Amino acid sequence: MASEHLGDRVCRLRRLADLTQEGLAERSGISVDVIRKLEQKRKHSARLPTLHALAHGLGVELTSLLGDPPGVPSNGEADPPALVAVRRAIMPPLFAPPPEPSSAEPLSLPLLRDEIAEAWTLYHAAEFGRLLELLPGIITDARLAAAVGTADERAAGQAALGKALQLGGHLAIRLGKSDLALSSLERAVAAAGQSSDPLLTPMVSNSVAWAYQRQNRLDDAEHLAVYAADGVEREHGHTAEGVRVWGGLLMSAATSAARRGDYDTANNMMTTAERAAGRLATLPPPENGKLVSVFSRSSVRIERVRLAVQHARPEEALTLARGMRLSKDTPPSWRTWLLLDVARAHTDLGDAAGAVRALEALRRVAPAWMRHHTLAVAIVSDLWGSPSHPPGLRKLAESLGIAT
Repeated sequence: MASEHLGDRVCRLRRLADLTQEGLAERSGISVDVIRKLEQKRKHSARLPTLHALAHGLGVELTSLLGDPPGVPSNGEADPPALVAVRRAIMPPLFAPPPEPSSAEPLSLPLLRDEIAEAWTLYHAAEFGRLLELLPGIITDARLAAAVGTADERAAGQAALGKALQLGGHLAIRLGKSDLALSSLERAVAAAGQSSDPLLTPMVSNSVAWAYQRQNRLDDAEHLAVYAADGVEREHGHTAEGVRVWGGLLMSAATSAARRGDYDTANNMMTTAERAAGRLATLPPPENGKLVSVFSRSSVRIERVRLAVQHARPEEALTLARGMRLSKDTPPSWRTWLLLDVARAHTDLGDAAGAVRALEALRRVAPAWMRHHTLAVAIVSDLWGSPSHPPGLRKLAESLGIAT
């Protein structure tokens, strides 16, 4: 989708929503003339408030309109071999024989868990190409670990398989393959049910809720997240792992509520989650934090900034972001989203210099991610098309191929 013209995306999503240009104009509050010019490619970009309104009118996330950081093409072409290998690992061929122990030294579960943790690190760093290469082998190893050994060893292997398949679901979502994502996550839920980890099913449920959000199934996503959160709070609210899983689910429910247009409910949920995150400092930390839901005061505040920007509240977003200290376990992907949202907020307020400062920081933190992310490109394009060009903008525009 990254190479697709914005007008083509608007047209394709409009037809999927069974809307005429006039119907989209009515639902989004954007003039039909702007929509027509975009689809006819007489207009190549739009200001961020316009993009937010179009996304709302189309019933999609802004990232569905603009695109995620691409790992492989998501343009209707045949899947590349690396993605085919991931598909085959997630969904083995029908009637394939079950995995058999090899004559080699048995798999070490601690080593397998370490490999899965590092694979999640690659995911959060948006190293999707490398992850595509590694994930099939990790899933295959985990499937074998789940099939051999004592009952306790098989249960631990199922836990590893569940985390590997959960990662497969997240990667598929990022590559625009939501049906593959749900297939992987359904298998992850099945593995979690046979595992030794009582928190794995609610963690995977959070991922399923995210997949539902990407399909605009917002009621389903919110209901699932709230249901799972209630169970975790009741049974595991006294542990750091439980608080992190519960908090991640509450954040997910809040995001669904916000995308339904209920910002007040979402904000109340986020405020509750942020207060609860303070309890983590009083509890023993998880044994392996990389395999537990991302949840901290930093992550909640980052998500609150994002929701404020998406609901055209740029002043509130900047107030929330001001003076924020990120915890050391905040994944790189969350840091990059925060900087991008701050840039969006400054742009919406007409503060080009503030937007450029945030984008320069983003380029220092994740230059490859920025080059590929179409929303970052859209913000720089928007700034470059304005009369004011603050210091640093030309270098940003040149690095993204916007200015020559």
